[in-house]
Formats: sequence, C-alpha cells, structure tokens
Amino acid sequence: MADLDEDPVLDVQAAARFTGLSTATLAKMRCLGGSPTFIKAGRKILYRRSDLSAFLNARRVRNTTEAAALPRRLTASVAKRNEPV
Repeated sequence: MADLDEDPVLDVQAAARFTGLSTATLAKMRCLGGSPTFIKAGRKILYRRSDLSAFLNARRVRNTTEAAALPRRLTASVAKRNEPV
C-alpha cells in the first residue's frame, strides 16, 4: 500500500471524474456498501487514487461472460444481502 504522503488524494468530484461514476453513485455506494475505500475527514470525503484504481481493477473483465458474473448495478449485491429472509 502506498504511503498517504505519496498517494494523491481526490475529493468526491475528482474521484467521480477518475472512475467515470457520478457523485450520487459514489454517495449511494458509501451508504449501501461496495464503495471504494474512502477517508472521512470531518464532513469531507476523500479518496486515495490507489484505492480508486484498485476498485476499478477489481471490476476488469476479459469477455462478456466474465462481465455477466458481475452485479449489473454496483450496489445490487449489497442490497440483496440486506434483504430480510
């Protein structure tokens, strides 16, 4: 893991641009789970660039069969776990 001093820290807007996700999607993921690791500094939410890269790399696929194994919605697998049985 990179030292925090050497790893750029991005605010929510910059993290959204970096990942291609909306700020609302990142906020929903923080609440429901499945979000990239983030730093809560008072009211401010920050993301380390290496954590965002790791999040994106975990969703890399080689073909559509692998892509089908991923949840369609980023928060889908977490929402199903929280449903009553």
